[in-house]
Amino acid sequence: MPRRLLALLGLLVALQASADRVATPLDEAWRFRRDDLTGAQAPDFDDTAWAAVTLPHTYNAVDGETGGTPYRGPAWYRRTLDVKPAAGSRRFLEFDGATLAADVWVNGRHAGRHEGGYARFRFDITPLLQPGRNVLAVRVDNGKLPEVAPLGGDFTVFGGLIRPVRMIETDDTHIELLDHGGPGMRFDIEALDAAQARLNVKLQWRNDGARPAVRQLRLTLRDAQGRDVVQQVRRLDLPAGATDTTTAVLNVPRPHLWQGVKDPYLYRLSAELLDGPKVADAVQLSVGLRRFGVDPQRGFLLNGEPYPLYGVNYFHAGRPGRGIAVGKPEIDQDLHILTDLGLTGLRLVHYQHPAYVYERADELGLVLWTEIPLNSAMAETPAFRDNLFGQLRELVRQNRHHASVAVWGIGNEVYRSDEPIRALLADLHGLAKREDPSRLTSYAHCCAPDDHPMALVTDLASYNRYWGWYDGQFSDIGPWADQLHAKLPAKPIGLGEYGAGASPLQQEDPPRRPEPGGRWHPEQYQALFHEAYAAQLEKRPFLWGRFIWLGFDHAAANRHEGDTTGRNDKGLVTYDRRTPKEAYHLMRAWWQHKPVLHIASQRLDRRLTGTVAIKAYTNAARATLKVNGKAIGTVDVVDRIAVWPAVELQAGQATLEVSDDRGSRERVDWQIRPHAELFP
Repeated sequence: MPRRLLALLGLLVALQASADRVATPLDEAWRFRRDDLTGAQAPDFDDTAWAAVTLPHTYNAVDGETGGTPYRGPAWYRRTLDVKPAAGSRRFLEFDGATLAADVWVNGRHAGRHEGGYARFRFDITPLLQPGRNVLAVRVDNGKLPEVAPLGGDFTVFGGLIRPVRMIETDDTHIELLDHGGPGMRFDIEALDAAQARLNVKLQWRNDGARPAVRQLRLTLRDAQGRDVVQQVRRLDLPAGATDTTTAVLNVPRPHLWQGVKDPYLYRLSAELLDGPKVADAVQLSVGLRRFGVDPQRGFLLNGEPYPLYGVNYFHAGRPGRGIAVGKPEIDQDLHILTDLGLTGLRLVHYQHPAYVYERADELGLVLWTEIPLNSAMAETPAFRDNLFGQLRELVRQNRHHASVAVWGIGNEVYRSDEPIRALLADLHGLAKREDPSRLTSYAHCCAPDDHPMALVTDLASYNRYWGWYDGQFSDIGPWADQLHAKLPAKPIGLGEYGAGASPLQQEDPPRRPEPGGRWHPEQYQALFHEAYAAQLEKRPFLWGRFIWLGFDHAAANRHEGDTTGRNDKGLVTYDRRTPKEAYHLMRAWWQHKPVLHIASQRLDRRLTGTVAIKAYTNAARATLKVNGKAIGTVDVVDRIAVWPAVELQAGQATLEVSDDRGSRERVDWQIRPHAELFP
């Protein structure tokens, strides 16, 4: 049965199970003002002159991308909400992300404050509502708040209600909604072999009613076709105003494993609270049965077997003129572009990503490293520490059920190496292991010795290295890895970042070495960088993972380099997603199993007469070049590159045609002029 149809069947099962939990989108009809206003939470405040906006929304869509100094401070959102009386129900506001801190009022009464811009959070607004018209007001602040991470970072902090908002209505007796934005249900894979899997399921539930509640809990695990695999039903009793956690063990016969991109098989687990024959509340989670591990010699392991883990850093699905205020279509487009590379994993940087990214990673079989926004700087205050701990709990509790998540990241490139940062990282590692002992932890290290205690405090040692771009040479990466592996033979080591900038508008073949902060970033130099790195890293399977910086160019208001101000241009694809760079095609040749063939430097289509080297990227063994129908020769492909080192180009049109022994063929046309002539 096609996978899309299976997913649809699973969705229908989920919709049927959750019929009595109603989620109402609240993305339309907002009024917005980028300013700090006194009294804007009041129900009768006049907002008629404010702008009309639809969520997701950011108030840095322009100044966050143009290279100036973006506005960082408060802004207000308001809208009305019509509510019908409903005895025996609770209503919650659910925000998928509000950068960086949000205060919420309902009818002028404070519902709560959330600090942290990228995680889901909820408030119970039942006692604040009135029948009929209600006024919802939200003050968002993306200023540099001393107690809220991130305190720094090489990226624009787009302020606003950057992700959807909804109202959730449940029965008074319901599955927990106030556990750090999590689903209220979790499971651990306690045992897994060919004969059986054992799941330990924990369900949190709450009775917000005035009377004791008696419910039936029905747990059902269904396979990808929607068929029941195992089911349990039990009675639950809960006094008024109480909470409880119920534990159950589900034994799954002959488990179908989640095998990454090879076979991302998913079960679906539903928990239903039954009030007689009625489903009073329900939650569903996808379940991928798998084991992760790392061996210092063999690298990353999936279900006990080596599973080469390689991919890119994925910052966000940002778009020009919209910042990170985007939705599912943009995420789907990004994942289509990235999976066409043939990668096996993603590092989600430098904060929690939308829930949909994790869901799609489960379905696509991508292994994830996801992290909290401890970036560049830290504060030595209890409030900052508490904020980091809260954001880590949110990250874990909202995402620990995802089959794709393998690594909890506790930070990236903090520019200090003293005892306070080492102690903070150790405490974050300890919290992550208490929250979820089954997964690995990592910290992306950059700026102190490789064997510094802060680099080794987590399960995995991960390094951000840019030799050949900021300093050093391309050839440094392989010897560095060998020396560190020899020095730390029992520690799994990997690359969190490596990359170079590139502009498709800037062409030079062969390229001079650019200045990282300069305005000339020829596309060919990035390609040379990744040619050298890919060949060296492929020969070192002990690396637990390697992640290119980065999948797509992204907004960084502090940067003034390459062809566009306000942009980090190290992506394999441009910010608008329209142009894969040369290095993208190279990495496809390395990672994609389908036939790949690409003639390099195609955009440099106006050239001077003379002798040139012509290059193509392919995953075939041999390739043949013809110029204007004349055979130039067949060469062996070395490290995914076919090179014809001395091809004479005559004035006029040169039609290049390359074919390989996997049946691929590509053709490009260049215009060739004598040195004495100038191109118009």
